[in-house]
Amino acid sequence: MISRIPKLDIDSLSELNARRKTQYVERIQGAALNKLDAKAFMQTSFDDSRLPTLNAPAHWESQILGNIDGVVWLRKTVSLTAQQSRKSAILELAQIDDDDISYVNGVEVGRTNRWNAQRRYQIPAGVLTEGKNTVVVRVTDGGGGGGIYGDPADLKINLGDENVSLVGSWKFQVEVIKSTTNENEFPSLAFNAMINPLIPYSFRGVLWYQGESNAGRAYQYREAFPLLINDWRKKWNVGNFPFYFVQLATFKTGGNSNNGDGWAELREAQTQTLLVPTTGMAVTTDIGNPLDVHPINKQEVGRRLSALAFNRIYNKRMIDSGPVFKSMKIAGDKVVVSFENIGSGLTTADRSGNVRGFEIAGSDQIFYEATGIIQGNKVVLSSERVGSPVAVRFGWIGDASANNLFNKEGFPAVPFRSDDWKTITKNTKYTIADF
Repeated sequence: MISRIPKLDIDSLSELNARRKTQYVERIQGAALNKLDAKAFMQTSFDDSRLPTLNAPAHWESQILGNIDGVVWLRKTVSLTAQQSRKSAILELAQIDDDDISYVNGVEVGRTNRWNAQRRYQIPAGVLTEGKNTVVVRVTDGGGGGGIYGDPADLKINLGDENVSLVGSWKFQVEVIKSTTNENEFPSLAFNAMINPLIPYSFRGVLWYQGESNAGRAYQYREAFPLLINDWRKKWNVGNFPFYFVQLATFKTGGNSNNGDGWAELREAQTQTLLVPTTGMAVTTDIGNPLDVHPINKQEVGRRLSALAFNRIYNKRMIDSGPVFKSMKIAGDKVVVSFENIGSGLTTADRSGNVRGFEIAGSDQIFYEATGIIQGNKVVLSSERVGSPVAVRFGWIGDASANNLFNKEGFPAVPFRSDDWKTITKNTKYTIADF
């Protein structure tokens, strides 16, 4: 991959990147950049029938707009009754990546320069009208996802005793594209600037938290992640120093067991990396935020990483990880799953004793949610829809917050699958086209 990178300076690369993105955007929106009539765009009378659409709440990076940074105008029209239009109203826009200026019927109602803040703007009296009303949001994105994201329940016009939802399709038009490339994503630059200068110095080990940006090519991560670890060990030349990492936390994605899911496959690649000597993994599916790729609870992440270090480096003996899939056995229409690393025993956070997060499938390879109960140190699974099960999966989805199997020391079970059926990222790799 490195050998195929063209010998261009960063300025030339940025110009090429901007030109390609400009051509793409102008094609999908049918209009040139820097030609937006903002005043007209904000009016209810503006004809937006030919404009492309984005779904909200959802980052535009995962939609038709793709990896675009810059200024994008979003527009949605809703109808109100005469009675609704006279009520005190608040415009709620969940969260926006990064900054926004928001309008209702051409009147600015608020602006925020912070990517992860809740947007709640008071709509002045007399702005809303009976019939059509238009909400317009000017989004400035400096990098990353872009657009309106967060909880759908927080995307609405709040009328006090009722809400008008703004979830769903929004029209958009791009005003400006950021002309620079993201140097940190270009191979070798981050390493040369941030890691290579540290090589002369000594340290005890590495704590690593990364993987979200590789989910689209998760199968490649099976090779890339161990390659990074082994390469760093060669660079320092001090043996197999400890390398402990955090498995991807819970995050709402569009995939599942039957359609495929890059986040699940990335977690599998991380689990397989434990075959590399002197590595350890902290599972975090239970402490993430399905609506935010940056979960707030870093304290527990740190506690789980520290348990690995205390137990394996500093000889303070303790359980440092959760249950790991060992084997499965078919017993009629049931699946009996055995685990390793169970500590002092298996347990579940559900007071009723139901173990969630498991799915089973028959020979048709279609997975259905399974009912699970703990029997001793095993989990017994069944589903009315699977009479002859042959495979089991656990937490095979981006939002794996339903997983509730732990050991009694409080460490969550590692997501897994017993099958080796088709994956969706196997043939997806990082190539020069990505730059």
